[in-house]
Amino acid sequence: MRRLTKEENSWILYDWASSAYSIIITTAVFPIFYKAAATNAGVSAADSTAYLGYTVAIATFILAMLGPILGTIADYEGIKKRFFMFFFSLGVLSTAFLAFIPSDQWLLLLICYTFAAVGSTGANVFYDAFLVDVTPEEKMNDISARGFSFGYIGSTIPFIISIAVIILSQNNIIPISTTIASKIAFLITAVWWAIFTIPLLKNVKQRYYIKREPNPVINSFRRLGTTLKEIQKYRALFLFLLAYFFYIDGVGTIISMSTAYGTDLGISSTSLLIILFITQVVAAPFAILYGRLSERFTGKKMLYVGIIVYMIVCIYAYFIKTTLDFWILAMLVATSQGGIQALSRSYFAKLIPKEKANEFFGFYNIFGKFASIMGPLLVGVTSQLTGSSNAGVLSLVLLFIIGLIILIRVPEQKTSNKNSSGSISV
Repeated sequence: MRRLTKEENSWILYDWASSAYSIIITTAVFPIFYKAAATNAGVSAADSTAYLGYTVAIATFILAMLGPILGTIADYEGIKKRFFMFFFSLGVLSTAFLAFIPSDQWLLLLICYTFAAVGSTGANVFYDAFLVDVTPEEKMNDISARGFSFGYIGSTIPFIISIAVIILSQNNIIPISTTIASKIAFLITAVWWAIFTIPLLKNVKQRYYIKREPNPVINSFRRLGTTLKEIQKYRALFLFLLAYFFYIDGVGTIISMSTAYGTDLGISSTSLLIILFITQVVAAPFAILYGRLSERFTGKKMLYVGIIVYMIVCIYAYFIKTTLDFWILAMLVATSQGGIQALSRSYFAKLIPKEKANEFFGFYNIFGKFASIMGPLLVGVTSQLTGSSNAGVLSLVLLFIIGLIILIRVPEQKTSNKNSSGSISV
């Protein structure tokens, strides 16, 4: 395999940067910090988990509404990076601001978390779309998988530092409270995210675009309508998006609510942090493995494998009671978490017109984001109705079953490099 280009390395490095947010804010430290704040305020465990789910749903709804519109505008020359910069800045600043919110203000924590989540997921819309600009189709599976793999590896460094500060504070080795230690973790995340995004800002450029024209916003809405019609013309593309809508919902919900779920099981915060750290380490080589195996067995077949693994995870989650059970569950997730996301991204990238990547990735993300509304709501409602977080996680198996059935029906199709309307600069 040829050596990676500067653009490919810079693009991959953003996963290294932003994954610190995913593990520390979305998955590990913030949920524990929030759960403690809510518990101290007298909120029950099931209700606080449900409120977190509702918050994730609100944030993803906002992006679901904005994604296709902004993506269509971003297809114009020179716009993609500007939109990326806006959402990236919103995410970093909101993450840093979490450190300055009083720990007893659990509702304010959720509001600030909403802005951070909008910034993070919004930046990812345009980051994903840059995949078509940095590498040819035959390398997309590998580069996408490398991004997730490097993300897992890179996130472990700020995560280790954050865990160390928190554990040292818990054991009174350093003279700060656990609350202050958690807030330091939020600042570490923001700084790490900002520093390692610099190569992408410097080296990655929008190679495929539509020439600017008068009334760009009005024309963008017109092109958005055209894109809706074009998605319906591409049967494979439309069915894949429908399948993705369901199975990625389950994946995202498990990622965002795993720590809250573990807390409800009575697992200590220290054990949760260690488990999540090992999960990151294990997930890195498996993401690369999915990319390599996709070259032999095709990306679609490897997506089948990932979905089936997640179905097993949901069923097993219903029966777990001990920390050991949670360890087993986490390792199962680690085998497929990065692979299923990486191959979904590259599979989709191969199906779309490159010069309209932002527009089509806007729809890719609207399907993912609307799906991410349904999953947390499903977990939240089921948990409250049954009084059991286990039942809430089990309910997600339905999403994976539906996604698998639809994915099986996606026809095999050659990737297309044909241009749609507009000009391209290469």
